[in-house]
Formats: sequence, structure tokens, C-alpha cells
Amino acid sequence: MWQTQRALQTFYLNAMEKRKRYEALTKERYQEIYRLAYWLCKDHHLAQDLAQETFLKAWRFFDKLNDPNAAKSWLITILRRENARRFDRKQYDFVDIDECAIQTKTYPGSDYDMAQDWLQKQMMILEPKYREPLLLSLVAGLNHDEIAQALRLNHNTVATRLFRARNQIIAQKESH
Repeated sequence: MWQTQRALQTFYLNAMEKRKRYEALTKERYQEIYRLAYWLCKDHHLAQDLAQETFLKAWRFFDKLNDPNAAKSWLITILRRENARRFDRKQYDFVDIDECAIQTKTYPGSDYDMAQDWLQKQMMILEPKYREPLLLSLVAGLNHDEIAQALRLNHNTVATRLFRARNQIIAQKESH
């Protein structure tokens, strides 16, 4: 009887600790995951859904997160898979990028606003193999190693793709 009570007490304490760590992770990373989800889908409500699905999946598999330092790239990997699954589950109509520019906190028509729109359009033109690492770098703020882990690539491949993506955007800027 005493061992059963001790086991239940240990289980309860472990569950409470897990919940605290998960809540801290959610509080720390939710905005980043939402922002990246928005960049991926360009829809506020869908981005909220993707972020929520990401954190639900993270809770389900939270025990598999062995290294807390890898949490950000782990969440991004989950988000990317959830985003891919939405196309498997339902066929969406494609939307013209010009119709759904990201809202900024500046006045419409400002130089910053126009530069942001231009950069977004240029990023969407890039091939996905170049766009994804650049997006993870600029929007999610990941370093090369974190991007490599999230995309399951080696460090040199990430560095090369980032270099080529930036060069393609610079070339577009110089041609205009």
C-alpha cells in the first residue's frame, strides 16, 4: 500500500513538473511559432490554428523532447509538418500573394511597408529549398545549426542555400 501511494505521488509530481515545463515553453515560444505560421499560410485564423495544432502535438510528444535547447527547432519541425498536413487533409485554393500582404505596424505606403512587401514577394518567388531556410533565419531567428536541425540538412547545405537565396534577392533588387 505504501509503495502504491509513493508511486502515485511520484507520478503526480512528474506530471506537474511536465505541465510547468510545457507552459513555460508555450509562453516563451508561442509568438515565434505563430509568426512563422503566418508567414507560411498568410492567414491570421489559419496561423492560429497551425500554432495551436503545433502546441497540441508538442504536448502529446513532450516526453520525447530530451534537450530543452532544441525546443525551438523541434516546434518548427512540428509546425512544418502540420502545415504540410493541411494540404493533405483539404485542397485549398491558391491565393495571389498580392492580395494578402503582411500587415505592419507602420503607415500604409511608407518606405518600410513597401520594402517589406517587396521582400515578401521576392521570398515567395524563391524555390522552396531556398525560401525555407531564409524564412527560418529571418522570421524565426534561427541560426545555421538550428535551421539544419529543423530541416534535417547538414550545416554546409543550409549555409549554401542561405547564401544563394540572399544572392537571388540581391540580384532581383539590382535588376529593378
